[in-house]
Amino acid sequence: MGKPRKHRVELRKNRVARRRTGDLTRALDGNPDALADAVAGERLTGKGDLTRKRTVVERPPPESDSGADATAVWRGRVLQVHGLESRVQDAAGRIVRCTTSRVLRSLSSAERHPVVAGDDVIVRRGGAGGADLIQAVEPRRTVLCRSSRGQRHVIVANVARLVIVASAAEPALKAGLIDRFLLAAESSGIRPLVCINKIDLVDRAGLVPLAGVYSRMGYPVVLCSTIDGTGITRLRHLVAGRITAVVGQSGVGKSSLLNAIEPDLGLAVAAVSRDTEKGRHTTTTARLIPLADGGALVDTPGVRQFQLWRIVPAEVPAAFRDLRPFANRCRFPDCTHSHEADCAVKNAVADGLLDTRRWESCCHLAGSMDDEESP
Repeated sequence: MGKPRKHRVELRKNRVARRRTGDLTRALDGNPDALADAVAGERLTGKGDLTRKRTVVERPPPESDSGADATAVWRGRVLQVHGLESRVQDAAGRIVRCTTSRVLRSLSSAERHPVVAGDDVIVRRGGAGGADLIQAVEPRRTVLCRSSRGQRHVIVANVARLVIVASAAEPALKAGLIDRFLLAAESSGIRPLVCINKIDLVDRAGLVPLAGVYSRMGYPVVLCSTIDGTGITRLRHLVAGRITAVVGQSGVGKSSLLNAIEPDLGLAVAAVSRDTEKGRHTTTTARLIPLADGGALVDTPGVRQFQLWRIVPAEVPAAFRDLRPFANRCRFPDCTHSHEADCAVKNAVADGLLDTRRWESCCHLAGSMDDEESP
């Protein structure tokens, strides 16, 4: 067996209780006579906010030929997470219910949960009828994340393609939300694909300008309908053999598209509310679904908004493919493309070479990043 390795890691903020239960100074000010009975000295230790750390010992798997030790540790891929319990698929294709180790949950992290769908994890088998324990998460190749209540919410990990689903109607198409997903995908190195669903509800000719904007940037655009089957074959071909996450607003028909791509899935679907024209949350947690061709699909919960996680405002224009050629010609290297003189991006908008909505979306996203960073 190899030598154990020790790591000094920080704890979550709610793991250390407050050391002092009262205010000694105020108590003495209110009762001066108690000063005579007070302790003359006070011992100060570093057990509060200054040292919120612990030592975690990483023990390598036993190197033994015995059957018990050889199978004590195994590797797998997380398919779904429910609280502390996860469904993990091993190399043989078996699905095992595992729990997350306390050490992994206690590590200080800006994430809502240490384990997400798509993670490659190291699991130790439970003894005496106990559940298998997820001990470590291997380095993630790609992540799709957003900001949620000041924490980093990783939606899915280790995906190669991102299908951004929007609906032509019911609910109405939100081009700004598509831009946010594209920005998150570009920042994470994930190849995005734009899918506009429910085209049977509108005149398809009205979608051509928007689809053309994304197509000219090199993003594949698929117009789909699960009612008449339009675009389903092409979408099935684009996601084949890859690990693909499907994201979008609630009610756009993500689960319906997955049922059309893989008819045996049988995912739950629900109609859009007639009163609010908003979708109902039928998918509550991300679920990785292996396919017969070796790829996989990840059905994710619908979102009403997508707040980007810690993206510097200066990085926003670089993530807009259509702005890059013009941004390099601006007079100032730190041009924000909003108010500066001799801005090549604004000139391109005025000349009709750049879509006005995309320029406005870039300025809006960069401005929202500034608002998040300001105290």
